[in-house]
Formats: sequence, structure tokens, C-alpha cells
Amino acid sequence: MMHTDSTNVKSAKAAQSEATRAKLVRAGRRLFGKRGFADVGTEEIVRAAGVTRGALYHQFADKRELFAAVFEDTEAELIAEAGRGAAATDDPVEALRGAFEAWLEACSRPAVQRIVLVDAPAVLGWEEWRAIGERHGLGVTMAALRAGMDAGALAPQPLRPLAHVIVGALDEAALYVARAQDTDTARTEMTQVLDRLVDSLRAT
Repeated sequence: MMHTDSTNVKSAKAAQSEATRAKLVRAGRRLFGKRGFADVGTEEIVRAAGVTRGALYHQFADKRELFAAVFEDTEAELIAEAGRGAAATDDPVEALRGAFEAWLEACSRPAVQRIVLVDAPAVLGWEEWRAIGERHGLGVTMAALRAGMDAGALAPQPLRPLAHVIVGALDEAALYVARAQDTDTARTEMTQVLDRLVDSLRAT
């Protein structure tokens, strides 16, 4: 019985710790997305999360580590949105097109741009920024390409190198739109470029 009680206590503590972490990530994401990493202090984050400063440092070594978790959370959501864009059709080529459009659409939101495209490369460094992006997006991209090749809709070619090129292209596409003075025009132009990229992957 004592063993069961001990297990229950550990489970409750783990759940409480996870809930605290989730509160901090939500608060950090809201504040970083609104004002940027540099202009948000840890005191403001813990107040917004409704937790103590000690709780913050129990979960994260520093503000940078919290930001990395916020970026991971945002990136995972973007990949999920792209996946929903792909799910609208059974055609593998059109699924890719839908995923690309959904990615560009999601990355056009100001809070997402600030976290994913402006602050993340600067705060985390290019290597870590790309590593996190690839961890979330590379496997999904490879699976979509493999499905298209297996269905005969996409031209057969080396899978992993192609997935790396596409992930890199999508990051650059989002960065281009985020940095443009006229974002609407930039997004329209980039959508045309990505459409041609998708069409170039078709099996002949």
C-alpha cells in the first residue's frame, strides 16, 4: 500500500510539474510573441503564468531555455497546421502544395514571425534554430515525400537530401516574407515560387 501511495505522490508531483511548465510556456509564448525576447523579463513571465520565480528556475535554467521551449511549442503547432493543410486532399502533389501554403500562412502571423523567424535564430543561434526546425519538420516532410513517390505521383529521388532542401526552402520562404516591406506582395510572389517547386517534383 505504501508503494502505491508513493507512486501516486510521484505521479501527482509529475503532473503538477508538467502543469507548471505548460503555464510558463504559454505565458512566455504570449509575451515573447507580443514584444520579443529582449523586452520581456522573467518577473513578468512568472506573474503572467501565476507561478513563483523559484518554479521558473526549477523548470528552466534561464530565460533562454524557456524561450527554446516556447520555440519548440510554436514549431510543433506550425507543423501540425501544415499537416492539416496537406490533409485536405488525397493527391500527394496537391497535399504538398496545401502544406506549403498552410506553412506560409501560419508564418505570416506577427507573433509567429517574431518567435520563429526573428528571435529564434538570434537567441538560439542558427545551428540550434535549424536543428529544432528539422526535428519537428524533417520526418513529416520525408513521410509526405515517400508517400508521393510510392504512389507514383512524385519523381523518385534521394529522399533525405530532398527533404532537407524543402525544409530549408520553406524556412527561407517564411523569412523572406517576414522581412519584406510589403508582406502581402512578398507572400503572393513566394506562393508562386513554392507552387513551381511543387510542380517540379511531379513524376513525368
